[in-house]
Amino acid sequence: MAHTIRTPGIVAGRLAEDVLAENFSDLHPPLDAHEAHVAADRCYFCHDAPCITACPTDIDIPLFIRQITTGTPLAAGKTILEQNILGGMCARVCPTETLCEEACVREMAEGKPVEIGRLQRFATDALMAHGPQPFSRAAATGKSVAVVGAGPAGLACAHRLAMHGHDVVIFEKRDKPGGLNEYGIASYKTVNGFAQAEVDWLLDIGGIDIRYGQALGHDVTLDQLSDAHDAVFLGIGKTGVNRLDGFDLDGIRPAVDFIADLRQADDLSTLPVGRHVVVIGGGMTAVDAAVQSRLLGAESVTIVYRRAQSEMPASRYEQDLATSKGVTLVFNAQPVSANGVGAVESVTFEYTATNGSGLKGTGERFDLPADQVFLAIGQVLEDAPDALTRKGAALAADAGHRTSLTNVWAGGDCSAEGEDLTVTAVAQGRDAAEAIHKSLMGEGGPANG
Repeated sequence: MAHTIRTPGIVAGRLAEDVLAENFSDLHPPLDAHEAHVAADRCYFCHDAPCITACPTDIDIPLFIRQITTGTPLAAGKTILEQNILGGMCARVCPTETLCEEACVREMAEGKPVEIGRLQRFATDALMAHGPQPFSRAAATGKSVAVVGAGPAGLACAHRLAMHGHDVVIFEKRDKPGGLNEYGIASYKTVNGFAQAEVDWLLDIGGIDIRYGQALGHDVTLDQLSDAHDAVFLGIGKTGVNRLDGFDLDGIRPAVDFIADLRQADDLSTLPVGRHVVVIGGGMTAVDAAVQSRLLGAESVTIVYRRAQSEMPASRYEQDLATSKGVTLVFNAQPVSANGVGAVESVTFEYTATNGSGLKGTGERFDLPADQVFLAIGQVLEDAPDALTRKGAALAADAGHRTSLTNVWAGGDCSAEGEDLTVTAVAQGRDAAEAIHKSLMGEGGPANG
C-alpha cells in the first residue's frame, strides 16, 4: 500500500480495501424476524401515541408495530408507505432519536425507546423485497404537472400525483435522481445502492417521466413549465453553500461536495483525504464529513463549532457517533483565518462566549494543523425564480404549499417551513400533491398572490 494514515497531504489509499469495506458497512444492520418481534413487543400501542405526533409524515407507528407483532410485515410496510413513500430511506437516515423515539413513552420512562427506526426498516424492506408496490394509478385525469427536482420532496409529490391519475414530468439537473438521499448522506447510512433501488421501486407506479440535465433557470424556465403544464411543484432544495472570507486556499472545500464525491465513488480507495482534517460547522453534514474522513483513514479529524455543545444542530446521538469513530469535537470556537502558502496548512480559531448581546470572541486563539478543511456552515437557495415571494432566505408558501404564483407550489429544503430533513421534505411533497390535485380537480381554495 503506497500510503498510510501518516502520509502528509491529501492522498488516496490510506487504508486497505478490506478495511474500507468494513468501515463503510451498514451502520445499523437490519433486524431479522426474531429481533423485530422482540423489539416490537416493547411497544405499549399507546392511545394518542406521542410518536405519531412527533413524526413529520404522521405514520401510524403503533399500528405498523402491531402488524409486525402479528406476523404481517407486508401490511406494516404498506401502513408506513401510505404516509411516507420514502419510508425505507427515512428508516435509515431520519434522526429518530430527536423525533419519534424521543417522544416514545418507553424513552421517557426507561431511557430506552422502542426501536421505531429499525422496525420501520424491517417492514419497508420486507414489502419492497416482496415485489411490486401496493399502489396503483387512478384513471387518467388528462392533467400534467411539472416537478422540478428529483429529491425527496419532488419524488414524494410525483408519486402522490401519479396515484391520483395525473401525468408527471420531473426536471432534474443532475444525471441521477434522489437528491439529498443520493448525494448528501453518509455512505454507511445507506449501503448497497439503496437510494437508487428505492427510486426505481417508486417509479414503478408509472406516469412519471424524469428528464435529466434540466436545471431551472438554465435549461428550462418557470414560465416555460407553467405554459406547458397545468401546475408546477418546486423541490429544488438548497444547492448553494455558505463560504468564509479568506478560506480559499487549496484543500478547502464545501463538505457537501466531499460527501457527494464519496457517495458516487466506485472505489473508495481512490478517494483522497487529508492526514489532518478540520470540519467547520455543527450540523449533520459536518458529522457525516468528519466521520467519513476518519473512515477513509485520516489520522486526526476535528469538528469545530462556534457555539456550546447543547446548541449543536447535530443530535447528541450523532455527536457520540463521531467521537466513537475518533473525531474530536471542539465547541465555542469560531474560525479566524486559514493559513498556508497556496494550500492550507493550519486554521486559526478564537474561543467564543455568549453574553447579553450575542456570541462574541474572547480574544484567546489557537491553531489546528490541517491539510484539508471542510466547510459545513449551511446551504443557501440558488436559482429560484425572481417572481416568487421569499420568506427570509427561502420560498414563501401557504399552508397548502402554494407559492405567491397561483399555479406553483414548493416544498422541501427550498421552502421556509419545517426542518431540513428528508422526512420533512417527503411530508411537504406529499401534502403539496394533495393540494395540487384538489386545485386541478376544481376543489381547491382561492389562489393567493
